[in-house]
Amino acid sequence: MQKKLLLSAKVLYLTLHAVIMLFPLYWIIITSLKPQKQIFSFPLHYWPETLTLANYKKLFEFSNFGVYIFNSLLVSIGAAACVILISILSGYVLARFKFRGHKHIMFGFFLTQMLPGIGALIVLYKMMSSMHLTNHLSSLVLIYTVGSIPFSTIMLRGFFQRIPSSLEEAAMIDGCSRITALFRVIIPVMLPGIAATFIFAFVNNWNELIMAVMFIDSESSQTLPVAMNGFVMKFDIDWGAMSAGTVMSVIPTIIVFAIAQRFIVEGLTQGAEKG
Repeated sequence: MQKKLLLSAKVLYLTLHAVIMLFPLYWIIITSLKPQKQIFSFPLHYWPETLTLANYKKLFEFSNFGVYIFNSLLVSIGAAACVILISILSGYVLARFKFRGHKHIMFGFFLTQMLPGIGALIVLYKMMSSMHLTNHLSSLVLIYTVGSIPFSTIMLRGFFQRIPSSLEEAAMIDGCSRITALFRVIIPVMLPGIAATFIFAFVNNWNELIMAVMFIDSESSQTLPVAMNGFVMKFDIDWGAMSAGTVMSVIPTIIVFAIAQRFIVEGLTQGAEKG
């Protein structure tokens, strides 16, 4: 009897938790499907009386929304790919070799996670201006890459430490160089951890707003968060179009998670295991 009560309590708790977590997403979706009048009607309509795609139509007719999505995908995937390539090498070195300053480098990586990125905004702007990269998507790729490398390196270092060094040693005995052994032997084993790290970098880049606002001026180069911020006007907010844009912005991340779900779960499980 006591076990049944405990099980019922757990089910009730998880159900309430799921409802609380999913309700904002549900509300955004139905708001995007409501006519403008129903969005502000009182009492609230928890299900629209009539469904309409007018907000989505408005989204693409009166703005370059497709361009914003493409820009965000280009920046997010490009920066995440650069982060993975660099972090694989740096994580491998920190996991396999002990050298003078090893602990200081790790401390520096951890320290960067405690400092707000906005604190470096002035310095970054001066650097990008001197390189004539302001108002260009390459500036965001560079900034996002540099900002994600420390944490990604820490993550991948943990995965490397859980792989026996005997694997690449055996490959080196068979004639592989260390770099060949890394890419042919270790990385295939590391795919779940690499996928989890890639998703982390991609989602962070996809949702970033402050740097994108500061470094991009032209409408043709805007990313999705900047375009979404444009729906907040001085005296009004276009809730219908903003909700439709939010739904569209969530779809790519859902697709990425759905494709890489198996790798993400395996990677996080690997990271939780003790070496």
